[in-house]
Amino acid sequence: MDRHELDNGRVSAVIKADGAELCSLRDADGIELLWQAGPVWPRHAPVLFPIVGRLKHDRLLHDGAGHWLTQHGFARDRRFTWLEHSPLDCRLSLEDDPETRALYPFAFRLDITYTLQSNSLVVHYLLSNPGNDELPAALGAHPAFRWPLADGIPKNAHDLEFDTAEPAPVRRLADGLLKPENFPTPIEGRRLRLNEALFAEDALILDHPASTSVRYTAPGAPGAPAIEISWLGFEQLGLWSKSGGDFLCIEPWYGYSSPVDFDGDFADKPGLLRLPPGQQRELSYRITLS
Repeated sequence: MDRHELDNGRVSAVIKADGAELCSLRDADGIELLWQAGPVWPRHAPVLFPIVGRLKHDRLLHDGAGHWLTQHGFARDRRFTWLEHSPLDCRLSLEDDPETRALYPFAFRLDITYTLQSNSLVVHYLLSNPGNDELPAALGAHPAFRWPLADGIPKNAHDLEFDTAEPAPVRRLADGLLKPENFPTPIEGRRLRLNEALFAEDALILDHPASTSVRYTAPGAPGAPAIEISWLGFEQLGLWSKSGGDFLCIEPWYGYSSPVDFDGDFADKPGLLRLPPGQQRELSYRITLS
């Protein structure tokens, strides 16, 4: 089975086996709210694992050996196994194998469950360490929503409203790697006024967000949809768009790109979660439509 559709009459979603990727999200009126993988960026909502962002020179160093691991890792390009599927939920799994260990020399299992609940889609991640050594990893979500949310609404009429004021500085990237300095936040209290210039220098990164949810809408635009994204277990939030693309990515992360000056063993990389043998970690996010 290549893909599976969930539908409860209020929300419908389509998930692909390839990358366990959410590729459609529609409201009760059948309006598509997810970016449909145009040529500017040919993805919808990739799973970021076992890294978020880039490693320096795309090289994972562990125990003196180098491994080639490109941006955001390999999960988004691997076919997951279906474990369960019903009209309201589905669960998929990816485990290490000789091909993954050539890139990332660690044992792992990643289960992803998609569940419809009322007017929400909940995405749940369960990362397990079946090996004998500690598992260092990053894990992130990368859903791309339509921007503008509806035809005829200017892009700069859209806002993000956080559940808590976000006065802390933000982080930026240089060639995909984390710059050492902090930058003044463009968020005014709880509100970020969206415009394409925000992303002229790649993603906007909140490395210690106070909030655990954000509402995306176009205030004052009649009939504009609203999307709320909330998260549990993730420690960072990335915001990204690309010139020429009509999408906005709202990305809960656990982990981030290597700092520009980091050259050490992957196990020592800042920002990773670290699972002892036999342990598990759960993370989730929820997309609520209104």
